[in-house]
Amino acid sequence: MSFIRVEPDCDFSFHNLPYGVFSTADNPRRRLGVAIGDQILDLSAVRSLFVGPVMSRHQDVFEQPTLNAFMALGYEAWRETRRTLQSLLSANESALRDDVSLRSRALVHQSAATMHLPADIGDYTDFYSSKDHATNVGIMFRGKENALMPNWLRLPVGYHGRASSVVVSGTPIRRPCGQQRPDQTKPPVFGPSKQMDIELEMAFFVGGGNQLGEPIPISKAHEHIFGMVLMNDWSARDIQAWEYVPLGPFLGKNFGTTISPWVIPMEALLPFAEPNAVQDPEPLPYLQHKDPYTFNINLFVSLKGPDMTEAANICTSNFRYMYWTMKQQLTHHTVNGCNVRAGDLLASGTISGPNPESFGSMLELSWRGSKSIDLGGGKTRTFLNDGDKVTITGYCQGRGYRVGFGPCQGTILPALQH
Repeated sequence: MSFIRVEPDCDFSFHNLPYGVFSTADNPRRRLGVAIGDQILDLSAVRSLFVGPVMSRHQDVFEQPTLNAFMALGYEAWRETRRTLQSLLSANESALRDDVSLRSRALVHQSAATMHLPADIGDYTDFYSSKDHATNVGIMFRGKENALMPNWLRLPVGYHGRASSVVVSGTPIRRPCGQQRPDQTKPPVFGPSKQMDIELEMAFFVGGGNQLGEPIPISKAHEHIFGMVLMNDWSARDIQAWEYVPLGPFLGKNFGTTISPWVIPMEALLPFAEPNAVQDPEPLPYLQHKDPYTFNINLFVSLKGPDMTEAANICTSNFRYMYWTMKQQLTHHTVNGCNVRAGDLLASGTISGPNPESFGSMLELSWRGSKSIDLGGGKTRTFLNDGDKVTITGYCQGRGYRVGFGPCQGTILPALQH
């Protein structure tokens, strides 16, 4: 369907066309690009070809070093841009296909590019929207009878994270130091976290935004959801366990959050929408929507220790396991009049399914450290060691093509001793 060759198992098919920010050695300026196959289309090089009724007046957004200005243009601008891209990259359109000079300037091999954060992230919110995950953690800490807190089935629970420590895939993560209380009969101690963990998550970027005091109704929520990325919300469980009562996560979470560099537009994911989870009790009216906004996205987590020759898969899950939808998350976030802005990042919370192999954290996989996670070759883990490399991947599978996300990867560095 495109004049650019795309292998069937490539994440970046013609049906995908995700947005990112990249630079190259010969041109260190950060610029917007679209991935297709093993190539990147430099949008700054083809900006003059966007001649639709909206984008003809806003071609300058493709000269920006982040996606913020483009995301701020809103829903109709995104739709028009995608249609133009599909036309430019199609096998039947000659404007780019037959212009050798333009192609040489506009197409960059992904192997020659350095990827950067796709947006200037003003605010980051993390939800807690997997029922299986919330139940597992509740059983561990409160017992089966009190696994879910009374509000969990009534609203999308969330907390405000730290945007400054959101990093792009490939950035190393330093093991944090902090207070822990391993012995409940003794005072807390200070030192490097001994329970470093991963959290398999996905997140979406807000586009458009709303004015302070004006909620986004659920009927309009989709017009403010620009696209999705993979996320690893690294967690120091021993620091978190000591600090989180009564106000929730703080130092156990804010030392690092990794996202994949390519933002998959929601229009590319809509063919993979599935019926939403059955919610009982029925949510309040402001949170109700019947249109499917849960997605069949296959998710995988692998771990490779410094002494391992191959990575071991430790989790196979799916985004369809989510209880609360992204529309419900965004609507609830703004129902009190909170304003969100283009480039804000809203995350799903840990994605766990009903089976042990689908648990999206090592806390669950090792059941709070009570059993070992088998990595093969005699290697095991309960939590992460220094030097461990964690890679999250995900894709939607179409007929003969994929809509994938590329890797979300990070390696644990030793703590800086105080």
